[in-house]
Amino acid sequence: MNRGRLLLWILCFVFFASTAAAQEFFKGKVIRIVLGTPPGGGFDVYSRALSRHMGKHIPGNPTLIVEYMPGAGMMIAANHVYNVAKPDGLTIGNWIGLLVLQQVLGTKGIEFDSRKFEWIGAPKSDSPVCALTKASGITSVESWFAAKTPVKIGGIAPGASTSDIPRVLKAVLNLPLQLVEGYKGTADIRLAADAHEVAGGCWPWETMKVNWSQQLASGDVKVVIQAVAKKHAELLDVPNAVDLAKTDEARQLIKAAIIDPAVITQPYSLPPGTPKDRVKLLQDAFAATMKDPDFLSEAIKSNLEINPISARELETIVRGFFTLSPTLVGGLKAVLAPTDS
Repeated sequence: MNRGRLLLWILCFVFFASTAAAQEFFKGKVIRIVLGTPPGGGFDVYSRALSRHMGKHIPGNPTLIVEYMPGAGMMIAANHVYNVAKPDGLTIGNWIGLLVLQQVLGTKGIEFDSRKFEWIGAPKSDSPVCALTKASGITSVESWFAAKTPVKIGGIAPGASTSDIPRVLKAVLNLPLQLVEGYKGTADIRLAADAHEVAGGCWPWETMKVNWSQQLASGDVKVVIQAVAKKHAELLDVPNAVDLAKTDEARQLIKAAIIDPAVITQPYSLPPGTPKDRVKLLQDAFAATMKDPDFLSEAIKSNLEINPISARELETIVRGFFTLSPTLVGGLKAVLAPTDS
């Protein structure tokens, strides 16, 4: 046997031995999905559905559980996955991808480098919208523009879509709104809207139509504006923020702050340093779950939209945020990291 063939044989042996070890590793184990929101929100619905089906696509068929770690606009969960969780493949983070942009902007409290996470995938991209209650008296974007007092919108914290979307719309469209932050998740914002503490909130349509479905169906809640590259097929009669923007600068800010981050709103990640063979098995398992008939059947019954984003796509998009021009970053900082709302 010549040296080249021997080296190839050794490399193949090492690869298959490593893969076999990784497959054996997950047998009898429990994988935690560390979720940055409390129970009841859109992230929770997707993660619980994933936890019920992904295990059968992982060699060894481990059990997946959801562990809630809300706070600071999901920053606590992201920091935990990056700095505290053991990089062994048994902890998966599910936190909002808008924090990637917040890292670029230098937001305080972020203790991670988005470029070093191991990405697994995302179940969908998002279509950001704002919906208001009938009781607020705001039933269209026209009536919102005409409001004589600022309309109260519930938010979580900078880096969460519930906060970033209204901040951008206020800045670039001059919408009269007051952002009320500090809610733990969209479930709490919905309760606050029902109690008339706020007029409504802004988050992705894909989850809003699930977790606010009854009020939307009854007309007690109505979507009045969306911020997307192209109008959502289910919201063709709802005005698009991009079309309402009057300058190129405003449109660029909407794209960079809302539209592009919406593609990576709901990613699943692993701590830096997780063994590559285990990362690959989990990436493959996630991709297989997104095609699993049982998972898709549950998604249809729960009205969950599935439009998967691969790990490679996530990595490419994340790195793209670090190439934004200094001028645009400066504009984003002024909007998304203000000293007050």
